[in-house]
Amino acid sequence: MNGFTFSPALGWPVGGALAAIALVLAVVEIVLFVRRRRKASSDETIGATIRRTLMLVIAAIMLLTPSVVTPTTSRAINATDVIVAVDTTGSMAVEDATYGSTEAITRIDAARKAVHDITSAYPNASFAALRFGASGTLDVPLTPDTPAINNWADTLAVEATSVSAGSSLDAPIDQLLLTAKSIREAHPDDAIVLYLITDGEQTSNVTRRTFSSLRQYLNDGFTVGVGSTKGGKIPVIADGVSATDANAADQWVTDPDTGEAGISKMDEQNLKDIADEISGTYVPVNASSALADQVSAKASKQWRTTVTTKKRTRTTAVVWPLAIALAVLLAWEFGAWIATSRRLL
Repeated sequence: MNGFTFSPALGWPVGGALAAIALVLAVVEIVLFVRRRRKASSDETIGATIRRTLMLVIAAIMLLTPSVVTPTTSRAINATDVIVAVDTTGSMAVEDATYGSTEAITRIDAARKAVHDITSAYPNASFAALRFGASGTLDVPLTPDTPAINNWADTLAVEATSVSAGSSLDAPIDQLLLTAKSIREAHPDDAIVLYLITDGEQTSNVTRRTFSSLRQYLNDGFTVGVGSTKGGKIPVIADGVSATDANAADQWVTDPDTGEAGISKMDEQNLKDIADEISGTYVPVNASSALADQVSAKASKQWRTTVTTKKRTRTTAVVWPLAIALAVLLAWEFGAWIATSRRLL
C-alpha cells in the first residue's frame, strides 16, 4: 500500500527552516496587503496578493519535498559476490593478534574485525560466509543482507579442544568449490572475490591439497593472515566457552613431544602459497594494517536487480505538479509586472 510523506531533499533541518521562512513571508505578504489596503497606500490588487502568497506556499511545500512511499521487495545490488571463509580451529583462540592497534586480541577476534571491514568495503554487494575447522561449513548462503554477515562474524567461535583434530588448511576447499561454482552458474557475469582468513598453520601430517581448482570460478582472492610469527600458547577450549574466557583460565594445550604448552605461530609462507594458487594476494593484518582499504580492483561496476523476502520502502519525490503550478504563477507575475511597467511609462 502506497503512502504519502514529506522527505526534504535538503534534510529536515535545512529544508524545514527554509520552508518555515517561506510560510512566514506568505503571512507577511497578507498582513502588509491588509494594512496598505486600510491606508489606501498601495495599488496592489487582491489577485496579486493571492498569487504571491500561493507562490510562497508552493515553494514551502516543495522545500519539504512531498513524496510517495511504495513498499517493494526489489533491490539493486552490485554484481560483486564476496565469499568469506574463516578458520575456527583451536589455534584461532591464541591471543597474539593485533588489528589496527597495538592491543593484543585473539586471532578469532581479529577475524571478526576483518569480516566487518570486508562488508564495509563492498557496499551493496552479496556475501557468502563459511567457517572451517575439521571441515568446511557454509553458514550463510549468498545474500545481499550485510547485517546477516556481520552478525555471523560476531557469533564465530573456535572449535572445542575435545573435538579439534588439528589444523588442515585444505579443509574448506570442497565447500568453497561448491559455493563458488553455484554462484558462477547463477550469476555468470558477476565478479567473485574470496577472502580466506586464517593463521596459516598446518599441523596435519597429510600433504595439503592445492587451492588452484578455485581459480576457474574466482576473479580475485585474498589470504588474510591473523596472528603473529612469534606465536602464543593455545588455550584449552571447553564446550560452550569463548576464546577470551579460555585465555583467562590459564589452561593450555600441551605439546605431546615436549609435555610443555604448545606454541602456535602464524605461517606466512602457507598464506603466500595459497594466495599464489588462487592468483590472489596475501594480506597480513597487524597493529599498523587492517582490511579497511583492501578492496579488489576486479570488483564489478555493474548492477543487477534481485528480489528479497524482506520488504523495503522506496520513497519517490513528487514535486512536478507543484513545479508546474509555480511556473504558471511566476509567468503570471512576470506578465503582470510587464503590464504595470508599461502603464507607468
